[in-house]
Amino acid sequence: MQNISEIEELIKLISKLPGLGPKSAKRIVLKLINNRNELAKPLAKALAEVYKNISRCKICGTLKSNIIECSYNDCKIVEKKYDKICVVENLADQWTIQNSNIFQGYYHILGGTISSSSSNGSSKQDLLIESLLKRIKEEKIDEVILATSATVEGQTTAFYIQNSLKDTEIKISKLAQGLPIGGEIENLDDGTLISAFKNRKKI
Repeated sequence: MQNISEIEELIKLISKLPGLGPKSAKRIVLKLINNRNELAKPLAKALAEVYKNISRCKICGTLKSNIIECSYNDCKIVEKKYDKICVVENLADQWTIQNSNIFQGYYHILGGTISSSSSNGSSKQDLLIESLLKRIKEEKIDEVILATSATVEGQTTAFYIQNSLKDTEIKISKLAQGLPIGGEIENLDDGTLISAFKNRKKI
């Protein structure tokens, strides 16, 4: 393939997506180039619209339209009122649990995990932990379900949140059977996830 800077840059960017390498990225780019009007043009428009109009909520961490202004105790994303909140690490975890239809309640996406080292994970200040604690208070939450992964960082994050709520009377539970050590939520099948929710344990 002739070295064209625009194409090379596009291949480099696409290869950064999960599950894709340089070879897969090249095939995708060729497909886009060969289908400019059917794929490339509408894809470019859709990406521009998402970039301009969609962002993460600064309170709960989920995706929202920029025209929605959220506030504590007045969520415009979820209209129904709940007394449970499920805490996950990232948006992929939220989508996985939502697709299983096992949980009906609020979600709180932390945006990562507390790092056990400076080179991996995030600091407490980078995560939406403070807004989680405020949501629990403002929205009259009865149960907090810690659905962080079974990695060291995920369990460290869960323990930190649990410790932050130790002086409250709120029920705190975590996913149980079926969640493998070192496992990540987004990689679990529906059966495993349902078992983990149904058998969650109070901590």
